Amino acid sequence: MPETAFPRGLAERLRAILIDADYTVSGVRDRLGDAAARALAREELVPALRATGGDERLGLLLRLWWLQSPIPARAARAVLPVDELAAAGLVRVDERPDGPVVRSLVHLGPWELEEGRPGFVVSDPKVRPGRGEVPRADHVVGAGGASATLSRLIVDGPAERALDVGTGCGVQALHLASRSREITATDLNPRALRMAALSTALSGVPDVRLLPGSLYEPVADERFDLIVSNPPFVITPDASRYTYRESDLPGDTVCAELVREAPAHLTEGGWCQILANWVHSDGDDWEDRVGGWITGTGCSGWVVQRDVQDPAEYVELWLRDSCEHGTPEYTRRYDAWLDYFEREGIKGIGFGWISLRNDVAQDATVRVEQLRHDIEQPVGPYLPSVVDGAMTAHRLTDAALLSAHVALAPGVVEERVGVPGAPDPEKIVLRQRDGLRRVARVGTVEAALAGVCDGTMPVGPLLDAIAQLINEDPAAVRERVPGALRTLISEGFFTVTR
Repeated sequence: MPETAFPRGLAERLRAILIDADYTVSGVRDRLGDAAARALAREELVPALRATGGDERLGLLLRLWWLQSPIPARAARAVLPVDELAAAGLVRVDERPDGPVVRSLVHLGPWELEEGRPGFVVSDPKVRPGRGEVPRADHVVGAGGASATLSRLIVDGPAERALDVGTGCGVQALHLASRSREITATDLNPRALRMAALSTALSGVPDVRLLPGSLYEPVADERFDLIVSNPPFVITPDASRYTYRESDLPGDTVCAELVREAPAHLTEGGWCQILANWVHSDGDDWEDRVGGWITGTGCSGWVVQRDVQDPAEYVELWLRDSCEHGTPEYTRRYDAWLDYFEREGIKGIGFGWISLRNDVAQDATVRVEQLRHDIEQPVGPYLPSVVDGAMTAHRLTDAALLSAHVALAPGVVEERVGVPGAPDPEKIVLRQRDGLRRVARVGTVEAALAGVCDGTMPVGPLLDAIAQLINEDPAAVRERVPGALRTLISEGFFTVTR
């Protein structure tokens, strides 16, 4: 791609062409159909090429931009300003015996933004297995599953200033546009910044400030209300081979540094949210390891592990990602990677997210947990309440909790399991029907409290009344229940109203 900026007028015209042809997430989904979409997920192009044949506009755009298949120049010129796009470095015209064709030099894909707004993400063409190709060192990867995960995690605005660290193709900057008045995006890779400029221009977000440099270096003296990052977190024995996924920092240090340095770049109350990998090793527990990155920062936090892979699974994942399966280097790299994990005592690698809020508080706490089940998406709208619940529970002494007014959180239901006709259930659970969809097994007292608390009376007198009904000593109940109730508040089953 050329160094020159993409002309704004051309970006506006191309955006209009794409939207008019319904080159959108829903339009592409409908045009391809389920069978072709599933085949593409398996890296099989033939069904999609069959589904997009002919000279119809959407089919032509799909073959050119999405499937990276050349289309006849005659048909392309009827739809697109080919010469201007070629001058801007997005396409080229090749002469062939059967006539000239237009070939895409980038992958231009539709992306859905908040409130259904159409967006477009520009990246390098996808490197597909079986073609003898590997990514270039400065390859710019497109938007995918990780991009969607982070976009659904971002807290709602409004924010005055937002920062996307390691923006890549610019997809998170697009999501920040609905949340912040001013957006800055950084990346170490100059090609990534050019791709991000194209993505933001085509998506109608042309005023993003794009800065070159590593991590926070380009914004050393600045603070932001919201920071997001999908960093190059892959844990590898080598120096960075691919800038989009690896850094020159060892192990999981890049994620640790992003977390530790975040408070210096956050306003009070500001959020930092990143995707991350972390090490499971012989030497320490992963919860302590990652929680330790946040401890002492003054930030409250929420760390969630969504998956864990053993070393072999992890190596295979990233060798497939770089299309090295079946190459002469595959076995050597696989073996060297496993040697590195063995030397470092690495038994597994966790995948998940880290969210921090700059509370500037000495008693700030971090909740670290594993959630493997399905949860409500997007997470961003209710994420602050998760952190608030953990902070509230952490700060409540037993005496304060007995004086507090609590209410059952919306969407929580009770389930009882037992033999029909038996006087007492074998098990009582509280279940969240939305949000994090947690399940908690509770005792009789906690279940009774869930049935009567509505925020109008303090916890203490309610426990006294419940103790009398079940013929227990009120003092013993007051001593026993606060610990369990504190956990239920932290997990979002109860809220403190005052």
